[in-house]
Amino acid sequence: MTQLADLTTLRVGGPADSLVEASSEAEFIEAVRTADATQTPLLVLGGGSNLLVSDDGFAGTVVRDDRHDLSVQDDGMCGGVSITMSAGMPWDNVVARAVDEGWVGIEALSGIPGSTGATPVQNVGAYGAEVADWTALVRTWDRHENRVRSLARIECQFGYRDSLLKRTMRGLGPDGRTWRPTPRYVVLDVTMQMRFGTLSSPIRYAQLAQTLGIEVGQRAPMVDVRAAVLELRASKGMVLDSGDPDTFSAGSFFTNPILSPDAAAGLPGDAPRFPAGAGHPDGYVKTSAAWLIEHAGFGRGFAIGADARASLSTKHTLALTNRGNARADDVVALARAVRDGVREAFGVDLVPEPVTLGVTI
Repeated sequence: MTQLADLTTLRVGGPADSLVEASSEAEFIEAVRTADATQTPLLVLGGGSNLLVSDDGFAGTVVRDDRHDLSVQDDGMCGGVSITMSAGMPWDNVVARAVDEGWVGIEALSGIPGSTGATPVQNVGAYGAEVADWTALVRTWDRHENRVRSLARIECQFGYRDSLLKRTMRGLGPDGRTWRPTPRYVVLDVTMQMRFGTLSSPIRYAQLAQTLGIEVGQRAPMVDVRAAVLELRASKGMVLDSGDPDTFSAGSFFTNPILSPDAAAGLPGDAPRFPAGAGHPDGYVKTSAAWLIEHAGFGRGFAIGADARASLSTKHTLALTNRGNARADDVVALARAVRDGVREAFGVDLVPEPVTLGVTI
């Protein structure tokens, strides 16, 4: 029986009843349709990098998309390029290809684990860039209408680490039904539009700009940006390394809180404050989850006890790591301790980023 611990980057999770590995779109859709038709719980799994699964496992069907296809549509005269990637394509393979080919835009998203199909669900972002910046079309299987449906960028309703696809998992989609642990819209492929060039998009993130030796807003060779991002991510334990327990995580475990003006006013004066961005009312601000965690007394390497099998990363306080043989319950206990400590210190509720399956934080 397949152990989900073997298929997730946190390396926790019990058995799944069945595993289907689809090598074609037809096989992929058929596996999803069959599970839904028989009312079998369904987990569509990519790289397993954003998932915390119960030790009891999953009493349902796990479907993995084993397609690794990428096609290029050259827009020629416009100086741009469109690329379409199957959902199963490893995301960092796409970024590496883009840098090699001179497709400008996604270089700052280097080193992020997982599959391409997961990126629009979460609106994956890092170092001032988001997948939404370059996504033109997300082609999906609509489980509610039982048909292929293409969603243009505006229809995806992208937000900070959010999208229409993700919101269907919270009952916020057009049908009002809660679809868990797999969204109503299952990604089949993603089309992105970028321009040709050798220099990156303007660098928006101060730490990345400093590493590159440039000012925020300036550009740098894409090859240098990718190398700098990989270096920064590795220094924070955010690049998978089978020999480093600091990388046995789900990446950043909590999202950066979006706060109302009144809530933000209650933070210490030196707490980070950034514009909340599109989709939020005027005056709302984003603050740093890592800053809150650290200033609530949870330093790098924090663990509940000396013999705890889960701890905060020794490199980055936003990552909860499996130090070896941790169970889901160990990770949950650590997450609750951090969440409760931040709430007590600052009155802010941290929101977990990973999809949880069979556990409650």
